[in-house]
Amino acid sequence: MGFLLRAIASSLALFSIHAFAQGDATAGQAKSAICAACHSADGNSVVPNWPKLAGQHEEYLIRQVTLIKSGARPVPEMMGITPGLSEQDILDLSAYFSSQKNSGGVADPSKIAVGERIYRAGNADSEVPACMSCHGPAGEGDPLAGYPVLAGQHAMYTASMLTRFRQGEHWGDNDAPSKIMNGSASELTDEEIEAVASYIQGLYRKTE
Repeated sequence: MGFLLRAIASSLALFSIHAFAQGDATAGQAKSAICAACHSADGNSVVPNWPKLAGQHEEYLIRQVTLIKSGARPVPEMMGITPGLSEQDILDLSAYFSSQKNSGGVADPSKIAVGERIYRAGNADSEVPACMSCHGPAGEGDPLAGYPVLAGQHAMYTASMLTRFRQGEHWGDNDAPSKIMNGSASELTDEEIEAVASYIQGLYRKTE
């Protein structure tokens, strides 16, 4: 019950961010040079161990950068960057990168069958839940619940995060989304992680 209450509280906090955040995408673009070295100017990183930011939910980006700045989410590569970001900088950068189009990706054909099964149905034998139950059938995520867009994300980055979640990494006792991922990834095998990460890379977010 305590975990459920934390999840509800997390969702309410994210709703508050969604309702009151005032990011300016134009201002964010002007500030984005500091991010471009790793994530590229439009947020479509070309190095697969750095995540793509383009098209990610604005609320998710705000929360993650805030967690990184506070130290709750350890990202050593950003330790020299986030201390210099003001709250408005974070809002503006998040608005800019969320407004960009994700470049998509291609799945390894040899991994699609296993990857699609895990993504859409999970693994009943090991009690691994379906990824799409939180992240949607097209990998579009859910901004109010704090679940990110997955479609088109680099397979290398996704596999790394799933492995870390499986090992128990989370971003604070009150961060319900990352703790949910601890449970979701706990019984994934290496093969399943590689396959579902590749499958996710080949997903494309639905657009109007």
